[in-house]
Amino acid sequence: MKADEKAGFSPNKHNCTDKYANETGLRVYGHGKPVRLFAAGLHGDEWRDTTEILMKIEPPEKGTLALIPLVKKGEYTSTLDPAYYQVMGLSILEAIEDLNPEIYIELHSYSRENLEKLAGRDRLERTGVPAYSVLKAGALLGSVSPWIRRKYFPKEALCLSFEVQKGNPGSREFVASMLEVLKETESRDEFVEYLRKEFPEQARKAIEDYRRFYGEI
Repeated sequence: MKADEKAGFSPNKHNCTDKYANETGLRVYGHGKPVRLFAAGLHGDEWRDTTEILMKIEPPEKGTLALIPLVKKGEYTSTLDPAYYQVMGLSILEAIEDLNPEIYIELHSYSRENLEKLAGRDRLERTGVPAYSVLKAGALLGSVSPWIRRKYFPKEALCLSFEVQKGNPGSREFVASMLEVLKETESRDEFVEYLRKEFPEQARKAIEDYRRFYGEI
């Protein structure tokens, strides 16, 4: 079954369906492949810096864009904990299973004082996952939780996590600009090439980290 048929939305290019609005807040724009899923406001008060970014994004020129602008607020459970997606992030799993996205992006936010915890060289030893890369304006780029990456996506999928620096308008604007690129991206390889061109050092690190965890690209 095609992605647009599974989601139950019209083939009209800029149509939006609120099929899950009362349950998960999922919004689906466009139709066909590639299918992209962006999620924000995953826990705690991160929605304050990330939800609006998704609320303002325009439909893609081609393919499908599914958005969950606010997954959960109030409570904080790390996405590195498998229990997160089975409880707080259940709406994310439901969307993944329903839409089978080729591109999956999570939007998080962090306080300046926690930069070293996220981007420090010892993060792998401390948490078991690689450090984020600093892109621009305090915005960070990394992978999503290995648990959801391994369990729900093939190796060809593009799965990324962006961290917006709290209270930094420039950081929000930059991440919004990255999502504008990603909403038109048609494959993992296409975005990797874009990253290599615009952010060569960060691209090199991202590729090395991916190979360390999941094998060859």
